[in-house]
Amino acid sequence: MSQQPNAFAEMPLPLFDADEAANPAPMAAGRLPSYIADHRKRLRARFMQGGAQAMPDYEMLELVLFRAIPRQDVKPLARALLDRFGDFNGVIAAAPARLKEVRGTGDAVICELKIVEAAAHRLARARVLQRHVVSSWEQLLDYCHTTMAHRDTEQFRILFLDRKNVLIADEEQARGTVDHVPVYPREVVKRALEMNASALILVHNHPSGDPTPSEADIAMTHQIETAAQALSITLHDHLIIGKSRELSFRAEGLL
Repeated sequence: MSQQPNAFAEMPLPLFDADEAANPAPMAAGRLPSYIADHRKRLRARFMQGGAQAMPDYEMLELVLFRAIPRQDVKPLARALLDRFGDFNGVIAAAPARLKEVRGTGDAVICELKIVEAAAHRLARARVLQRHVVSSWEQLLDYCHTTMAHRDTEQFRILFLDRKNVLIADEEQARGTVDHVPVYPREVVKRALEMNASALILVHNHPSGDPTPSEADIAMTHQIETAAQALSITLHDHLIIGKSRELSFRAEGLL
């Protein structure tokens, strides 16, 4: 019995990446459906005319996802990510392992989100590095919130200042768990000497969102202050970054 040729064997198959395969949407011959193309065009035009202020979080997120998933409707994924992580900032700052838990989030999506996050950090950092901290205090707080407010584990950073209180360096010294980060006063002061810094600002985040210092936070700060004073290094402040506000040890009379 002769075998009939399969009429579909010769047809080319559309190519999908992992992100697109997990978000199936109607397509014709590998082309983007017109209603999706028109939607993308309208969103881009609105962004160019009104900027981010003219767009809710889910539409801003769609704009980012367009590049990662060029041939599919990304609105369901944008909604799913916001449902999981709360807002645009929460999505951008989420750890890759947690992002992958959301169906449809593959490597291409994660890469785009992390590029946006890295760009935001660089822009915020550029506004404070090599600037006098007093005259750029609001920008400094913005930088700390951008880099730390949405982290799901604690991070401890040191801002190094010169004799004129110009920020000369910013370094992460330690990462911890959801409610603890190991800090060693001797290492903090040692690094300050290596950086030839005259003053320090300590910064760490509270993933719970509440920047109220713990007894351990207060004790550790006083230990660093004592070690720094012995070497004529000034501890200007210790900032604890919460989700929507920060706490200054100096302003609270804790330094």
